[in-house]
Amino acid sequence: MYSIGDFARIGRVSVRMLRHYDALGLLAPARVDPLTGYRSYEAAQLSRLNRVVALKDLGFSLQQVRQILDEKVDVAELQGMLRLRRADLEARVEADRARLRGVEARIQIIEKEGVLPADVVVKSVPAVRVAELSAVAESYASEHIGPVIQPLYPELHARLTKAGVELAGPGIAYYEEAPDGGVKIHASFPVNVAPDPAYDFDVVDLPAIERAATIIHHGPMDGVDATIQNLHRWIEDHGERGAGFSREVYLEYGMGDPENWVTEIQEPLA
Repeated sequence: MYSIGDFARIGRVSVRMLRHYDALGLLAPARVDPLTGYRSYEAAQLSRLNRVVALKDLGFSLQQVRQILDEKVDVAELQGMLRLRRADLEARVEADRARLRGVEARIQIIEKEGVLPADVVVKSVPAVRVAELSAVAESYASEHIGPVIQPLYPELHARLTKAGVELAGPGIAYYEEAPDGGVKIHASFPVNVAPDPAYDFDVVDLPAIERAATIIHHGPMDGVDATIQNLHRWIEDHGERGAGFSREVYLEYGMGDPENWVTEIQEPLA
């Protein structure tokens, strides 16, 4: 038998928390001295304590924890519940991280207000044949674009490899309005093959752009909004006008440190 202090130390919880669990009927002592009121616990009770703490830390209320344990959920069911809750928490953490990255990107935009980029180049972009996969995102917000476009490229690469089609250049992304108000995203690679109904991807010809204002973005795509907005300020300040959706050419992407990624933004001009 262990005193409440020893049991708390072994179970890595506080004495106050053990008393609270006792009051709620979650984990009663194995024995309570009728004269002194001292609580004693058995080592076998660590199993229930571990379940209580794990469920509580994964976001279940103590009332829910008691219901789960009183129903005598077996180990396999408990593991399944914990995995689901862990996945939910991991998704929330990633969403919070995405929001933080978005805030940091907006701060970068604000910091660069009034500073026009000096590295904008106006040039013609030749037509190119690409193999592509497409999907629809809810909006142009980074937190909507990223999760949709990111899986498309490895999937497209796998399908091209399976079909024996070689890449003829770096990846290109382009966008268009979706009928429901969303954004249709096209993830593509240049190829030198003709369209074939046997392919499980589309082969299309991207038209040439007679004049495009282009700028190089360095680093992860989380910060590309600042680069795009700076490009549009340059376009307006130089008496130009955008004429359609921009393209993103991933010159260095997907390998190594994202800080080393290099992307060219191509904005068609009227």
